[in-house]
Amino acid sequence: MSHSSQIASGYPDSSIHSIEDIALLHSCRGMAELKENLDPDYCLRAAERLLTQKRGTVLLTTGFFVAGHAETDGPPGTLSVALALIQLGFQPVIITDRICEGLFEPEGIRVLYAEVNADLAWYRQLLEQLHPVCLISIERCGKNSNNDYANMKGVSISAQTAHIDTLFEFAAQEHILTIGIGDGGNEIGMGNLKDAIAKKLSISPCTVTVDELIIATTSNWGAYALVAGLSLLQEQNILPSSEKIAAYIRHIVSLGCVDGVTKKPVPSVDGFPQETEEEIITLLSEAAQVQPRTVS
Repeated sequence: MSHSSQIASGYPDSSIHSIEDIALLHSCRGMAELKENLDPDYCLRAAERLLTQKRGTVLLTTGFFVAGHAETDGPPGTLSVALALIQLGFQPVIITDRICEGLFEPEGIRVLYAEVNADLAWYRQLLEQLHPVCLISIERCGKNSNNDYANMKGVSISAQTAHIDTLFEFAAQEHILTIGIGDGGNEIGMGNLKDAIAKKLSISPCTVTVDELIIATTSNWGAYALVAGLSLLQEQNILPSSEKIAAYIRHIVSLGCVDGVTKKPVPSVDGFPQETEEEIITLLSEAAQVQPRTVS
């Protein structure tokens, strides 16, 4: 069955929550309220569009500056997507800031580092050199209407944030598929919902748009949901185990990563303990084994 004819339109009545619902469990920052502004099955749609791309380079970005370090939300989700892409025949390349140095290389994934003062020409040249078939952002700050990069409290982190969202603007001009995953409103891709975010949340939203937006309680969960969508459509579970993710989070904390909410170097994500991360991965693994319905 071709991917284009297999896109799921909902889930069997007997199934557990959809992967979109699972990624929004325990929502406490307004993401669940934003779901009504997106078409149903947005994780599955993003997964299907990714699967229809020519097998080539997929450019991934993550890394959110928190208290001098990268936060634990983003890198685990990025790793899970990168490993899934490899299994599907793509070549993932991660571009991020120096605060994420050493987080991905041990996994054998190619990483490029953008300097904060890199100009537009550098990003344009990078896109031309890599010829990516898709760009995916997972918990990566994007500029707001004031052309500033700000955290959830509205504090500018422009001095510590490379302008990687520029790549997504260039990609849109070149009609390259872009996917954004976020959990707060200030991440790349949230420009798709900037009006709704401005009305419902106390934050100046990112204005950078993407072709497919995935919202979640934490961006890691949105990334896992994307992999669950790929698994569902491929009829093969390619989600990493909860044990692997737990070990990876402990590892990146040992390298300096901090919880984005508590700002402490502990193996939690946005205040959620590892048990919650395990719960989400388990539910998504179960959902990924449910066969999608075929569009007539």
